[in-house]
Amino acid sequence: MATTYTTIRRPLITEKGLGVKETEGTLVFEVAADATKTSVKQAVEVLFKVKVAAVRTANYAGKERRRGKFSGFRPDWKKAYVRLRAGEKMPEYVNSL
Repeated sequence: MATTYTTIRRPLITEKGLGVKETEGTLVFEVAADATKTSVKQAVEVLFKVKVAAVRTANYAGKERRRGKFSGFRPDWKKAYVRLRAGEKMPEYVNSL
């Protein structure tokens, strides 16, 4: 099982992610493949010092990629949508965009 600092890999800053942040108060992260909803919730609460209302996760299969005649696969990965409780302040990395 992943620890607090390895559960959350990086924030996903995309148009869809920023739209969800504005409308629903939800943060989007790439998380470890073995991370559970409970471990993601605990990691976000510890790292960003906020209260989490709900966590949704989605698994993505790696795609085949080619470089000329050579082909390979990108790794499988997992995304987590973390909804904060009403009244919680968004973390700084999101506010600065």
